[in-house]
Amino acid sequence: MGELNIAPLSSWGLKKKRPLIISGPCSAESEEQVIETAKGLADKGIDILRAGIWKPRTRPGSFEGLGRIALPWLKKAGEIIGKPIAVEVATREHVFDCLKAGVDILWVGARTTANPFSVQEIADALEGADVPVIVKNPVNPDLQLWIGAIERINRAGITRIGALHRGFSTYDKSKYRNKPMWEIPIELRRLYPQIPMFNDPSHISGNRELIAPVAQKALDLDFDGLMIESHWMPDKAWSDASQQVTPDRLGEIISGLIIREEKPEITTNELDQLRSKIDRLDNEVIEILAERMDIARKIGEFKKSKNMTILQSGRWDDIVHDRVQKGTAKKLTEEFIMELFESIHTESIRHQTAIMND
Repeated sequence: MGELNIAPLSSWGLKKKRPLIISGPCSAESEEQVIETAKGLADKGIDILRAGIWKPRTRPGSFEGLGRIALPWLKKAGEIIGKPIAVEVATREHVFDCLKAGVDILWVGARTTANPFSVQEIADALEGADVPVIVKNPVNPDLQLWIGAIERINRAGITRIGALHRGFSTYDKSKYRNKPMWEIPIELRRLYPQIPMFNDPSHISGNRELIAPVAQKALDLDFDGLMIESHWMPDKAWSDASQQVTPDRLGEIISGLIIREEKPEITTNELDQLRSKIDRLDNEVIEILAERMDIARKIGEFKKSKNMTILQSGRWDDIVHDRVQKGTAKKLTEEFIMELFESIHTESIRHQTAIMND
């Protein structure tokens, strides 16, 4: 992994302690809408006011934002409530327009992060600038692509960089608009513990009813801040209406959050004993998995001798059905069991394929 020169969140000039709250409408629709939403948010505990100026949409014909004409509205709204403003950028011109308008914080969206050429264009435009930049994860679950985007921005001389987790698009059915796949931002934090981590419950949820539990989960995982979309009349919003909340509801969500601390200095004998049990069980799991793969290789040898295909669909269906039943009976979620055994099955196929091709 490349080295990153990341400044602490305290260098961003924001006084509030964790969690830092970024909020505002998904898109700027009118000067009145931006300012009235900002006024509603003024006393709700937010730290940064946001609004979408340019909106990358999946298909043409959708509302794609009003463009640079909306920047003065957001700037004025921020001045009225005394908050810095943040805007998403996707091109070199967006960066120049934002810097000229006095935007305080920029963020790179998920669709842009997925394209290294676009990220590099933004990085080149940022040369010589001194502005915090937040990088959303790419649409697809690719940690290296996310890290690469952060590295490009960092190499442009930007040290005040944050990572924003907004979930990942998949074909799997889920209650979320974008599956959280918490393990990916957790791994990013493990690799780069110094990088400020934000979470976007709005885009993960796609449904305002799920925002509060997703936000709490993020804080329980030690995220530094949240980006939550808010609109003075969310049901009439021109984009992503279902995932926006009123300023009053945002205030309720923020006040209901439980703020926990990592506190690595606090240990007890009881906690140490429990962790020792976890370590022992993890070692046993590894030994059991290794034994299972030994058997998978023997099965591969048998299939090769009988000229059988590696994949036996009926057998796999039986395994999935049986393991899900047993797992849920032990209070494990069906999703977890499915993901676990799909990974085991993939590894088994890899071992058997090596036997077949030997």
